[in-house]
Amino acid sequence: MTKPTLRLAFAALLTPLFVLLLSPAAQAVPDLARQTGQPCVMCHIGGYGPQLTPFGRAFKIGGYTQTGGEGVAAKIPLSLMVQTSFNRTSTDLEADQIPHHYAANNNFSIDQVSGFIAGGLGPYTGGFMQFTYSPVDNTSHVDNTDLRPFTSVYSLGDHSLRVGITLNNNPTVQDPYNSTFAWGFPFISSAIAPSPAASPMLASGFGNNAIGYTVYAWYDKSLYLEAGAYNTFSPWMLARFGDDYGIGATTSPAPYLRAAYEWNWNSQAAHVGAIFMHADVNPPNGIAFQTDGSMGVDHYTDYALDASYQYLGDGTHIVTVQGIYTHEDQNLKGTTAFFNAGNGTTFGSGSSLNQIRLNAAYWYQNTYGATLGWQRTWGPANPVLYQPAELTGSNNSKPNSNAFIIEGDWVPFGKDSSWAGPWVNLKLGLQLTLYTQFNGGTSNYDGTGRNAGDNNTLLAFAWMAF
Repeated sequence: MTKPTLRLAFAALLTPLFVLLLSPAAQAVPDLARQTGQPCVMCHIGGYGPQLTPFGRAFKIGGYTQTGGEGVAAKIPLSLMVQTSFNRTSTDLEADQIPHHYAANNNFSIDQVSGFIAGGLGPYTGGFMQFTYSPVDNTSHVDNTDLRPFTSVYSLGDHSLRVGITLNNNPTVQDPYNSTFAWGFPFISSAIAPSPAASPMLASGFGNNAIGYTVYAWYDKSLYLEAGAYNTFSPWMLARFGDDYGIGATTSPAPYLRAAYEWNWNSQAAHVGAIFMHADVNPPNGIAFQTDGSMGVDHYTDYALDASYQYLGDGTHIVTVQGIYTHEDQNLKGTTAFFNAGNGTTFGSGSSLNQIRLNAAYWYQNTYGATLGWQRTWGPANPVLYQPAELTGSNNSKPNSNAFIIEGDWVPFGKDSSWAGPWVNLKLGLQLTLYTQFNGGTSNYDGTGRNAGDNNTLLAFAWMAF
């Protein structure tokens, strides 16, 4: 990196730190820490969110209802989050691909400003709602939402059973394990750098554009079972919530099933689990908030296996490992019919997609962290979904991408002994993403001469919560 680039990176990290130090602590606070009276590290590994400890998982499954905080502040269910970053890719973006108001490279940005309403309404009801403004693309939307209209725990002799209901807008946003997608690693990523095109339905097909209604049971704080369905919002709702259709509009409720088993012993925890989801959708037609099933309906079926391990010890040394493998069967009748009609081809509608995500992290006193991640996506060639296009396309029509992620973090605020805790929380990080394959290729992957390594990204970020 050049000296000017290094100076910009340090500026991205240090500017918000100075802002925090000069700000009065009473400006804002993470409301869930206020409500429970517990430091953020009780629920979260690495100072604060989103990776959960066993205590944090119990709090979430319990509907965000646990109390214990004192004073007026414990009754205010509001929080604020700001994410800023410095972003550098190995090669400049093409002139026609640069986001408005940004440069071809070396960009400082305010990536996200979010407000939260979260907490319990008595012992049986609680929820979590996020509202986000993204300055990079100048959009606002209702972000991750997980409402628990009812939850209660029952005694079964020497055993316990908690049952509950969730209403949410993103598959796995309600899930208590960080191996899944909505709260999975990387917990923060560049809002400007290119990202691979292919992703399974569970990861991105219904992100913030659908309503899910599920019921769950948690037996002896070990066996977790959940079942429900998702329906996409109407065009009217989407226009007001700020998100468009992903893979399309559901023609019938999309079933969702989740099972997991957790073990806790000697300040350690582990789990294994599985997820199933199927959706029949009318594909998007290229016009905002519109879909078209006149030539057929697309069918997606996802099967996922996940697992994790946590060593928490006495909080001095913490180690976590988590991973998820997803296989997706696709029968894209509608999308393929449109493609064949426009190109005079007879390409078949059946296809598939596979993805694996793994990461391992080490934290010292919830203050200094290092994480290594690996993400690989692969599947057969599909010219219907993956076509040549500058920067974002695939020259060989394959979805294959392979990335390694290295991240280092420092959390000066966010623990019980922190200055102004829990009023001020700050995570400073440096993340490097390295691609050996991107959208199907290593060299000239898009058909215009761009290589996978050109999208390697250095991200220096400041993540603040009040």
